[in-house]
Amino acid sequence: MSSSRMLLYFTSRATTLLMETGSSFQQLGMQQTLEPPRQQLSGYGKCSTTSSDPGKDPGKAAGCSGGSGIGKGPVSMVCSTPCGNPYAGLVSHLRASWLSGKTRPMEYRVAQLEALGRFLDDKKQEILEATELDMGKPSFEAFFSEILLCKNELNVTLNNLCQWMKDEYVDKNLVMQLDSAFIRKDPYGVVLIIAPWNYPIHLFLVPLIGAIAAGNCVIIKPSEISKNTERLVAETLSCYLDNDCFAVVTGGVPETTRLLENKFDYIFFTGSPPVGRIIMTAAAKHLTPVTLELGGKNPCYVSDTCDVTNVARRVAWGRFFNAGQTCIAPDYLLCTIEMQEKLMPALREAITEFFGPNPRESPDFGRIVNDKHFQRLRALLCSGRVAIGGQTDEAERYIAPTVLADVLPSDPIMQEEVFGPILPIVVIANMDEAIDFINARPQPLAVYAFSCDSKIVNQVLERTSSGGFCGNDTLMHVALPSLPFGGIGNSGLGKYHGKFTFDTFSHPRGCLHRTMGLETLNTPRYPPYTQQKMGLFTTTFEVKRRGTCTLL
Repeated sequence: MSSSRMLLYFTSRATTLLMETGSSFQQLGMQQTLEPPRQQLSGYGKCSTTSSDPGKDPGKAAGCSGGSGIGKGPVSMVCSTPCGNPYAGLVSHLRASWLSGKTRPMEYRVAQLEALGRFLDDKKQEILEATELDMGKPSFEAFFSEILLCKNELNVTLNNLCQWMKDEYVDKNLVMQLDSAFIRKDPYGVVLIIAPWNYPIHLFLVPLIGAIAAGNCVIIKPSEISKNTERLVAETLSCYLDNDCFAVVTGGVPETTRLLENKFDYIFFTGSPPVGRIIMTAAAKHLTPVTLELGGKNPCYVSDTCDVTNVARRVAWGRFFNAGQTCIAPDYLLCTIEMQEKLMPALREAITEFFGPNPRESPDFGRIVNDKHFQRLRALLCSGRVAIGGQTDEAERYIAPTVLADVLPSDPIMQEEVFGPILPIVVIANMDEAIDFINARPQPLAVYAFSCDSKIVNQVLERTSSGGFCGNDTLMHVALPSLPFGGIGNSGLGKYHGKFTFDTFSHPRGCLHRTMGLETLNTPRYPPYTQQKMGLFTTTFEVKRRGTCTLL
């Protein structure tokens, strides 16, 4: 098969997969219904300011209003080339801005990052209201996940950016002692960030912080499933950032499909594994590197030696936070039949403590994002037996905090990521069986283990593989910007948070700058070759092994 026919085949196959997995875009935050792509989109965020760089003016954001389409700026949205791609003009404009070197100075990066801080401060109330409208997210949870953690990432970046940007000097051999050898942290160029609906601010803003810090231009694609938050981002973010370098694109499957036809220098995607494969296929056409933050079924092993009350509270909080719509939530418990019997009253007590006797009336418990997800989750309640909860209300898209006992590995709830307020318990005989159960399945985004015996926790850590690990708690490992967050295998590719986000969006460029003089040092490498030259060459270039090291 010729290369042109192969390219045509893979492009056609990617389009077919995209249509076949429309439901998978729910995780990504895209509508399944296909509509003709928009050929021309008007500008977002027409600000009541004449400033060419809103990111440098803290007082210019108040007069923003929004329309529909892409970030404000003098950008033609209609491609004049035969491809007819509606986003080619935008990508070209951002690439020209990046090639101008505008985003490279540290002062520019700091100004844009500080503008993001003002966005979070100015729009705090609107963010809380939008996430409440989208999925009934409690204000406490929204503030913690969408604002506080983002501000932490932002401040860590601002506090350390000067150090992160510095060239990293490396060891040299004898010949190059008078030369300069270093790693330059180069920006990739124009990057695309595709965010999901479940944490609609956090999951676009944290990657955006690192992309800006690394000196890139960025196109942001928020999820239209969380439509109120999408509207807020589209209508206001452009009033804070430089519109020549940053833009917001809205839309569903057709718009994203057309957007992915363009060449980006990096793509950062958060969503489901099926859609992650589609993103990777589109990126492969241009050999574009990607970070895929996906999901999976995160196991939680509870040993017989633990504080049952503490386990129940920490597991219940992690499972029912954001009504269970969290990619790193504990997806199922693994424990002995004896521990299951002990956990049931403790979990019931924890749920009552958190949400009262009727969680439906609690202001601290959210709702399912849309009808499709509600129907999917309600169908999973047939697995095992309902031990706690199980009540539903379709009109409110309410599913009570639910615990399912005696779940079998073959039950429907064990065939997919739950992504809702349902906690199945699978009974195992011991820790070894639990580890075998985990390892027989795709690598998850997180593994959790509870035990008063640290040796048991360490055994689970050492004998399993996952994107992240947390012992004796749930979710909290992602609250540390000093830890990398990301998946492995089916749960993702790449990592971010803190400096790891900066590194993700930076190309480590190996550089050697040699002196023009001292040519005598180079003579041994030039022909004609002799044994004497080989001896000198070996002496000056050879790396000798030092003594062995021991892990303490």
